[in-house]
Amino acid sequence: MRLAALTAFGVFVLDQLTKWIVVWGLDLANRGAIDLVAPWLTFRMAWNRGINFGIGSSDQEIVRWGLVIVSLAISAWVWRWVWRSTPTRLARISGGLLIGGALGNVVDRVLYGAVADFLNMSCCGIENPYAFNVADIAIFAGAFGLVLFTRETKPEPEKPKAAPKRKPAGGKANGPGRPGGGKTP
Repeated sequence: MRLAALTAFGVFVLDQLTKWIVVWGLDLANRGAIDLVAPWLTFRMAWNRGINFGIGSSDQEIVRWGLVIVSLAISAWVWRWVWRSTPTRLARISGGLLIGGALGNVVDRVLYGAVADFLNMSCCGIENPYAFNVADIAIFAGAFGLVLFTRETKPEPEKPKAAPKRKPAGGKANGPGRPGGGKTP
């Protein structure tokens, strides 16, 4: 439980810190784009009002608050699962990644009405139009890790117990051709 909490806290802080440094410190919100290692890594400002890759984007407040509620509900469910079960170490880390990333994006939706995405990667002549952030990476890695490192433990079927061997009355076993418990006449 502690490992999941520390992981979630670390991801949350890293996400919010990188967003603050890049979006506000480097003024990406006004500059729009900053080439770091063109074309492989660029800071490109994108305010995501939807889910991943802007799916479900809308300026409607109901979408914004609906996504906040869904993110909090999923985080609470994962937290409860980690707390009540005995997941592996990697599954606890994965749960923490997912929770920390989800809460980082929730803070953005509450404060700005959208998630601040700024990382953009392109390669090999293909320009990627989408941007993402540290929270998105953590959510993806956490969900993937939960699938990969969560194992269902099924109880082993009970083996039928052998009936205990019973000794006949008299304490001695009857031998072949020896009636009366093997006593000699």
